[in-house]
Amino acid sequence: MKPVERKIYLASKSPRRRELLRQIGVDFELLLLRSDGPRGADVTEEVNADEPAYDYVTRVANEKAGFAFELVRRRHLKPRPILSADTTVAIDGVILGKPAGKEEAEAMLNQLSGRTHQVLTSVAVRTYDFEGSVTQVSDVRFAKLTPAAIQAYCATTEPYDKAGGYGIQGLASIFIEHIEGSHSGIMGLPLFETADLLRQAGLKLP
Repeated sequence: MKPVERKIYLASKSPRRRELLRQIGVDFELLLLRSDGPRGADVTEEVNADEPAYDYVTRVANEKAGFAFELVRRRHLKPRPILSADTTVAIDGVILGKPAGKEEAEAMLNQLSGRTHQVLTSVAVRTYDFEGSVTQVSDVRFAKLTPAAIQAYCATTEPYDKAGGYGIQGLASIFIEHIEGSHSGIMGLPLFETADLLRQAGLKLP
């Protein structure tokens, strides 16, 4: 397989993933999927009945990559690797999505307080002759949080666009006693695994 140029299509709205790709020198062009509107989302992020968190996040990342691949093909865009990703948080086998409001965010943080949960990020890469994905799982332990700390955090804008209602790269970093896994994976893009997938797809990386 011939190496392709050092640029990809990024099928993600996450600013954290953009920052992480820039960190490893990957240039990208955004290929955004519709998440709402009259026709609904291009790829639904609803959890299927009894679907484990690992299966869920892997399925959604691959579905996003597949949809984005079809967009490139239909629009006759320049062939480049397509990267998509999805992150979810799970505790006791229950998936915690993005909180809809302050009450739900506070309930999630109360559930995570003083306990260990899992952050799962799946990355999928597609080209015309490569299709691969990997799911990385990290364990994150929260300190015991006071009601005042939870309320103060939920009064900020941080919890509301993040699975589990928090972001490790922001104010919630002071809640975290210990992690076992990938710091960048908890942020939304495990860089070691991502770089490996992109190399397999033909991208030139160190």
